[in-house]
Amino acid sequence: MLQEPGRGLDLPGAAKAGHQLFFANMSFHRSGAPKLSAEQRAPWKLRDKKNLPGGAATDIGMQMTLFDMTPDQKAVAVRARLEDNDLTRYCAAIVREHAMRAGWSKRQRNDVTRSLRLLQGLRPSPTAKVRATDVLQLRQYSGNVLSTIDVLAAAGMLIEDRPTQIERYFAAKTSTLPPVMKDQLEIWLQVLVNGAHQAPRQIPRDPKTIRVHILGIEPIIHAWAEAGLQSFAEVTRADITAALEETKARRHIAGNGLKSLFTTLKGRRLIFANPTRGLKASPKGSTIPLALDAAVIREELNSPNPAVALAVSLVAFHALTGKQISELRLTDISDGHLILGDRDIPLAGPVRTRLTAWLDHRNRTWPGTANPHLLVNRRTAPRVLPTSRQFPWSGLALRPRVLREDRILHEIHATGGDIRRICDLFGLSVEGATRYLNTLEHPDLARQDEQVPGT
Repeated sequence: MLQEPGRGLDLPGAAKAGHQLFFANMSFHRSGAPKLSAEQRAPWKLRDKKNLPGGAATDIGMQMTLFDMTPDQKAVAVRARLEDNDLTRYCAAIVREHAMRAGWSKRQRNDVTRSLRLLQGLRPSPTAKVRATDVLQLRQYSGNVLSTIDVLAAAGMLIEDRPTQIERYFAAKTSTLPPVMKDQLEIWLQVLVNGAHQAPRQIPRDPKTIRVHILGIEPIIHAWAEAGLQSFAEVTRADITAALEETKARRHIAGNGLKSLFTTLKGRRLIFANPTRGLKASPKGSTIPLALDAAVIREELNSPNPAVALAVSLVAFHALTGKQISELRLTDISDGHLILGDRDIPLAGPVRTRLTAWLDHRNRTWPGTANPHLLVNRRTAPRVLPTSRQFPWSGLALRPRVLREDRILHEIHATGGDIRRICDLFGLSVEGATRYLNTLEHPDLARQDEQVPGT
């Protein structure tokens, strides 16, 4: 404002008479902006509020954050009370579609709309995509998180930057390791998760396999770090042999995890030699299934929680797995029969009683839900996703795997070792059924307590 035409900037004079709103000694020029089209000149309020615009409103680039500041909750709440904004208009049709398909109540639909208004005030720019980690901040504003993420993903406005479950598990197990070791493990994790196109080539591994690898090597690598090792390049064949000899219960999975780790590091030239090359695989450990206390099973079968009673009965009488229970759909049960793949299972009387009690509770609690799965809870009722495998087992003394083993163990003893019947009844392989068959002559497994009635 103080610069005279034809003369340079007077920086001392600007500092005395005003505020300097630019970085000094940098090139400065104005470029003419192109004229806006008729569509660009039209304000949002003149466009259709009830339908999506023709194209997604996204930024070509994203301005990097200069300062991280915590938003003022009062200011964000005031902006959220505005009648409408760009994000709510853009997602209006998708919100209606999700509400109709998932059976949302009016309250939940309003909560999602309010959450979108909150996000409009939290976005770095009016047209920027929304990060999933920013949506998680809605909890401090009493906003809806899960359904809002579903709506933004369907609208193409979501940037998924939440760490996966396996990444959180990996971070928890490696947080205290030396920096070099941790960096090498992160490279190994990326290869397992995403695969590799360069030698040694590898397809992406299942998250369960990755978790088992981490579980097997975690105590070994921490012992090496405590011994003073800073990098896996310092590990020798003798170190690996000694570590596997000390490992008993997890020796097989520990050996497989170490082979995978050092093969990847050698392929990326992060170590000089692969100390596991030519190492024989450790024999797979075999455990003996044990019987449970019948009183504990009876107590959970008569649980006042209808979801717990139904889940326990399905495992105790028909030996379903936790995954099968969480994925069961309402249409899988018909005329007292459970259709599970190519198996037709007649439901036992106690299971039918608990199934009826659960369906009555389900209809009373979530009458408008469109979730097709048999088990639902507060988080999944307004969606169409299955519950987690921890539902409803969290807080119980029983685990579905141990309860399933008890059911199969009782059946193998009741039939006198009819392995063909066990395979047909529970969908086991011959190798899996042999594990239970080997308990017939075991003296420590003589069942002296009373069994659960009907099992």
